[in-house]
Amino acid sequence: MLPINYESWHHMPDSNKNQALANIKERFALEVSDDYIKKALGKKWRDNKSTFKKQYFKKDISLEEKLRNVLPGMLMYQWQDAVRFWSSKKGRYYVFPNSYI
Repeated sequence: MLPINYESWHHMPDSNKNQALANIKERFALEVSDDYIKKALGKKWRDNKSTFKKQYFKKDISLEEKLRNVLPGMLMYQWQDAVRFWSSKKGRYYVFPNSYI
């Protein structure tokens, strides 16, 4: 699983993207470009991150509880980095870009 603690797909290290690409190519015989696969991976990564945020972050609990509520199979520091970002002024701006929170 790709880490969720990066602000955007563009901040994800190429080494992570290339490893994911290698895993896909190992399992599937695809007749599309590597760039296309990486673009699709980026979309899936954003969708997955959004789902985690909706299901686990938006609950009406304290920040401390959200930090402790690490998802099964996820590294604690990745979850906590994502929660802290979503709780930050910059993270809230990504959700509500036209408001001044």
